[in-house]
Amino acid sequence: MDQQRYNDLKLGERGAIISIIAYICLSALKLAIGYLADSEALRADGLNNTTDIIASIAVLIGLRLSQKPADSDHSYGHWKAENVASLVASFIMIAVGIQVIYVAITKAFLNEHSSPNLIAAWTGILCAIVMYGVYRYNKRLASKINSQSVMAAAKDNLSDAWVSIGAAVGIIGSQFNMAWLDPVAAVIVGLLICKTAWDIFQEASHQLTDGFDENQLQSYKKTIENTYGVKGIKDIKARHYGNNVVVDVVILVNSTLDIIRAHDISTEVEQALAKQHNVYDVHVHIEPN
Repeated sequence: MDQQRYNDLKLGERGAIISIIAYICLSALKLAIGYLADSEALRADGLNNTTDIIASIAVLIGLRLSQKPADSDHSYGHWKAENVASLVASFIMIAVGIQVIYVAITKAFLNEHSSPNLIAAWTGILCAIVMYGVYRYNKRLASKINSQSVMAAAKDNLSDAWVSIGAAVGIIGSQFNMAWLDPVAAVIVGLLICKTAWDIFQEASHQLTDGFDENQLQSYKKTIENTYGVKGIKDIKARHYGNNVVVDVVILVNSTLDIIRAHDISTEVEQALAKQHNVYDVHVHIEPN
């Protein structure tokens, strides 16, 4: 692993650790105030943050495992450990989301809801502000180190800020003789937990099954075709190894070229993809035309 990539992974760890600390503090605060103020929405938001702790820990574990060098059992390295961890976290988040929805609906039908204390709303707003600050930090960090997992964590931070705002709105609304708004807000929070989990599951499973964005692949093709000496592309594939992109391409070159010139063209293709698209590794096969 090159030093720059190692440094980027270390920076990514910092973002995951900040998220974990923020989620631990906010979930403890929300659960405590939620129970004291009798707010189902704020308790649901606190449970949401506990799942986010798990997700952030999964990202941290994945980032650390990704730093392990290739060995006899993993000749391509351990890049995909991050995707596996995200997949596990998504299952846990879905389970918690369903539980939150079930409890809120049960209490709504049993008419076991009352207007919570207004302090729960102010707690939700305060937590939303804090989480928005964490989102801004992780978003800048993800852009700096080109990390999909840290960017996903940043999007989760932003969704959590909106969830807290939504919970606060439900709590405030319940003060105006609409106590049912609090459990309704809890149901919405539960649905948002499930939605976030589904998005994480889709992205992780797509990469683990070697899915790749067709538009991005077309962009690679244009770069290769514009490389001097390339007469055409016979085949091209790309896949993800963690946050890294690996490209396999078969290019056509003039049949009269000597092997040295043909090799130079393949090197130029590799350099162009690395420079213009930040591709981690390129395997070029040459065929005469």
